[in-house]
Amino acid sequence: MKTKKYTDIALKSCTALLLAVSLILSFTVSDYYIFNRIGLLNSGTEQFSFFFVLSQWVKKSGLLLLPLAVFYNKKCCSDIAKYVLPVFTVISLCTFGGFFDKTMMTGGADPVQDTFASINEFIPKAANITLFCISCVLIAAVCALLFVRDGFKVDKRSFVYFPFAMLGVMPLNIFENFFDTKDFSRVPFLLFKNFTVWHFLALIILAGVTIAGYYFLKNKDKKQQQDYLVAIAIVLLIQYHSKDSVIMGDGYNVYNTVFSCVPLFICNIGVYIASVAVILKKRVLYAIAFFVHAAGALTVFFYFGKDEMSNYGIIFSYSILYFCLTHCLLFALSVLPSALGHYKFTPRDCVIPLIYYCLVIVVATVVGGLLTTFIQNYSFNGYTLTIGEYGTGADMAPLNFAFTQVNPLPIPFYYIPFKIADCMFYLSYLIVLYLVYVALFWAFTGGYYAFLAIRKKVLKTPALPEAPAVGVPETVQAEAAVTDDTQNDE
Repeated sequence: MKTKKYTDIALKSCTALLLAVSLILSFTVSDYYIFNRIGLLNSGTEQFSFFFVLSQWVKKSGLLLLPLAVFYNKKCCSDIAKYVLPVFTVISLCTFGGFFDKTMMTGGADPVQDTFASINEFIPKAANITLFCISCVLIAAVCALLFVRDGFKVDKRSFVYFPFAMLGVMPLNIFENFFDTKDFSRVPFLLFKNFTVWHFLALIILAGVTIAGYYFLKNKDKKQQQDYLVAIAIVLLIQYHSKDSVIMGDGYNVYNTVFSCVPLFICNIGVYIASVAVILKKRVLYAIAFFVHAAGALTVFFYFGKDEMSNYGIIFSYSILYFCLTHCLLFALSVLPSALGHYKFTPRDCVIPLIYYCLVIVVATVVGGLLTTFIQNYSFNGYTLTIGEYGTGADMAPLNFAFTQVNPLPIPFYYIPFKIADCMFYLSYLIVLYLVYVALFWAFTGGYYAFLAIRKKVLKTPALPEAPAVGVPETVQAEAAVTDDTQNDE
């Protein structure tokens, strides 16, 4: 019994440490820079061996498999992890080539690239190598402990899930091996902009993913539903943090500095809220995810903002694939717990989300102003970055946290100006921004109640009452059920 207890403690400790180390490694250029530069056997600084890239991809799947195996006792994940991960961990250690030499500060870099690199490359090469080796040791240790906990016997059916794990953590810049990431002008039809065929396809995919998820999960028991929701949350977090490395290497959309990784874009913070909500099963987090972030994710799919604000590129570029995938998963993760009956959403649950969203705007405004001021006063080798809207010739776009610096609406609001450090903001715009999104949130909530009414009256699918327990009056059970529902987050 003591062996089992100590094994469990060691497993959870090593897995938690692995996740922390992997998070830090995501803030290195090389982490995702390799996936759109795949060679055959060459492993220099501009092309990376196919076998090394594959091994890194498999190790990314370990960030999904190991937490499910360790914290949720998923036997299929344990079977895959302990027999697959050690092999590819050894391959990655033997084939890394020029992986650790990647830097954007090269002899041919221009002053802008050098200045970006001086900000982004805050993790030195020695630390990168050390953390990489620590992560490999931790993967091996967790897999060894899984052998101790679960034994050597496996169910061959477990490996059916391995392709799905690999698909879930697929590096989205891998498609850029097939076209020039710097020149999209040759395929203008594939450019992603508002109200194009690709925009409407994105809307269809958003609805399709959510509906398919609901029908896939609705007939499963609650534990299975919870396990799948947690798996979706982990995939969302892995894909979300892929942006950390991409920003430092090739850039994401109009952003090129690590400061744009601060999770104050409204859907970025939603990734954490929705993921933690399903992991901790907290009612207040469910409500915030549903009321604010589901509605927000849906809103940006209807209108992506003014085209001149963005540079998504073609539909197979990392920027648009990342945006669509993370927002689809965020929307699904925010609405599925309620749709599946894990909690009952009531109008009073909107109060905290309304306060929360107001605080997000306030914090985003202050932080955005301070960081933008720091960047536009930062110099490297005598060069100072310029900040302005995309397409104006500036070096980078403002840190538009929660849309506080750049107005996505077609109507300007230049009233009641005030400054934070060197940045000018307009109180009239911030108030209108808040009110517009609150109106959208309430419209989304109204749509939710309309859906419930249609499901109950037209489809005639009311929830089935649970069977009464032996010897307990039904009235007592009903009171207990109400109490349990209202205290779900305690």
